[in-house]
Amino acid sequence: MTPLLLVFFGVSPTTAVGTDLWFAAITKIVAGKIHHSQGLIDWKVLHYLWAGSLPSSLLVLTLLKLGFISTNASILKPAIGIAILITAISLLLQKQLHAIGRFIRLQHSAQFKHWQPILTIFAGIVLGGLVTLTSIGAGALGVVILSYLYPLRLTPSRLVATDIVHAIPLTLFAGIGHLFIGHVDAGLLGWLLCGSIPGVAIGAKLSGKLPQRIIKTAISLALIGAAYKLIIS
Repeated sequence: MTPLLLVFFGVSPTTAVGTDLWFAAITKIVAGKIHHSQGLIDWKVLHYLWAGSLPSSLLVLTLLKLGFISTNASILKPAIGIAILITAISLLLQKQLHAIGRFIRLQHSAQFKHWQPILTIFAGIVLGGLVTLTSIGAGALGVVILSYLYPLRLTPSRLVATDIVHAIPLTLFAGIGHLFIGHVDAGLLGWLLCGSIPGVAIGAKLSGKLPQRIIKTAISLALIGAAYKLIIS
């Protein structure tokens, strides 16, 4: 949503980020409720992620409020573009990363399981900071990281459900911070939600039935195009 707002609607980077965080939070609440009713959420993994992402989000919000992180469009737009590019490349490499994680998990089971909680908290720290600053990473990038860290524990459906629910308090928390800073366009958010809530409800029902490889490739190519546009502008 952030690249769409920036590239096609000309919204300022700070407003795009703040508005997208609320957009993501509300739509993910709808999707998360559906996934929860299907018993697909791994709460233990979520606790590790939140232990890293929520404090990281608070730190970034504090730095933004105090002016230690620049919100200048010439800096923020390329930063968002880079975050989108990382997400796109991660999506394209998800299968390979999952295979690497599975190999390590099977060959070095004890060591891998020992480091899983620590690495999950660290992943939460990275995602929390990235999401709060750019609104990017609460979806696709989280899925890729979890597919590597939990190659056996999380099936594709549980992977998506757990990642979505992780993003709910994170995007709400970051969104509230951006609201107080003045980075949210309530009118724009309302129009976005009119279309997205029905769409996300349908998407949550169909997520396990659609050709994931084709969808991921199409999304990745679209993200790479958006990232290129933002970085060169």
